[in-house]
Amino acid sequence: MKYIPFILFTVLTNAAAQLMLKQGMISLGPLSFTAETAVARIFQILFNPWVFAGLVTFAISMASHLFVLSKVELSFAYPFLSLAYVAVAIFAYFVFREDLNAWRIAGIAFICVGTFFIAQSGRSSESHAPDAAVQGTATKTKDIRSAA
Repeated sequence: MKYIPFILFTVLTNAAAQLMLKQGMISLGPLSFTAETAVARIFQILFNPWVFAGLVTFAISMASHLFVLSKVELSFAYPFLSLAYVAVAIFAYFVFREDLNAWRIAGIAFICVGTFFIAQSGRSSESHAPDAAVQGTATKTKDIRSAA
C-alpha cells in the first residue's frame, strides 16, 4: 500500500499525456499524408508543443511505472493504469466536451470498483513484494557462504 502514491502519479501523468496529445492533434487539424509530405508531416506532429509535451509526460509516466514495477507485483500495479481511462474520460468531458453517456459512466464505475478490489489485495500481498524476495535471496546466500 505504501507505493499507491507512486502508482497514482503514474496514472495521472499517463492521463495528462493523453490529454496533451489530444490537444496537439486538435491544434494540427485533420491529418493527411502523401509520399511527398510524410516526413515533413511527422516532424510537424512531433514538434507541435502539445504533442511534444505529451510525449515527454508519457516518458515520465513510463519511468514512474518502471520504478513501481521494481517494488510491487505486476498483477497489482498494472490494473491501476485503467484509472487513467477514468481520468481521461472525465477531463475530456470538461476540456474537450466529449460525450460522457450512461454506458461510459457505468464502465467507469466498474473500473473504479475493480481497482478498489485490487488495491485491497495489496494489503495482504506486501510480504510477497520483490523486496521481500530479494531479502530472502540475500539471507539464503549468507547462509550458504557461512555453511561452506
